[in-house]
Amino acid sequence: MAEEKDERIRLTPEEERARRKRSIAIAVTLIALVILFYVVSLVKIGS
Repeated sequence: MAEEKDERIRLTPEEERARRKRSIAIAVTLIALVILFYVVSLVKIGS
């Protein structure tokens, strides 16, 4: 059986902040797309 080593990459505080900002930006973009698709669907159904 292979030895399991704890070889995780340690991020610097700046890298952690950058990752968090990137994750938040992706989440906001996805939410905006969901809202956009919802509004477009409502408009198409209403007409």
